[in-house]
Amino acid sequence: MISSAMEEALLTQLNQEFYSAYLYLSMSAYCSHLEFNGAAGWLKLQYEEEHTHATKIYNYLVEQGVQVILKDLDKPPSDFGGILGVFTASLEHEQRMTSRLNDLSDQALKEKDHATYNLLQWFVNEQVEEEASLGGIISKLKLVKDDGYGLLMIDNELGARKLVETAA
Repeated sequence: MISSAMEEALLTQLNQEFYSAYLYLSMSAYCSHLEFNGAAGWLKLQYEEEHTHATKIYNYLVEQGVQVILKDLDKPPSDFGGILGVFTASLEHEQRMTSRLNDLSDQALKEKDHATYNLLQWFVNEQVEEEASLGGIISKLKLVKDDGYGLLMIDNELGARKLVETAA
């Protein structure tokens, strides 16, 4: 059984994971509009991954006997100022998520809630991968700047991404 404080914190994180999915879907739509279809596909897979993350927290809460009450989601932005802006905003978002997950992990340790701590470590480790991936994409976009051929190559590379199934 988890504490009421941890329950509330995890419900808030659940909402944040759903918002992340919503944000990535908005980014995907924006890239589709710009005809960066590879980036749009990459971001749509990111949306699906974030939805899986939310489901992972949802399932944990249900297993802990928590009544899950979903909260409203904020409206995500719809304009990101170009393809570099999309991935810069994505990295900034993931860095905020990392900070939230670290705070949650600290809370779980403070409460000696080892089950929740173990759950959260999966997310903490996932964040390392997320930030590294986005950092690499941003580096490539900065390297090619506005070069059409370079952008086409990056877009094609992004479009080659496949969804990796994770247990929810």
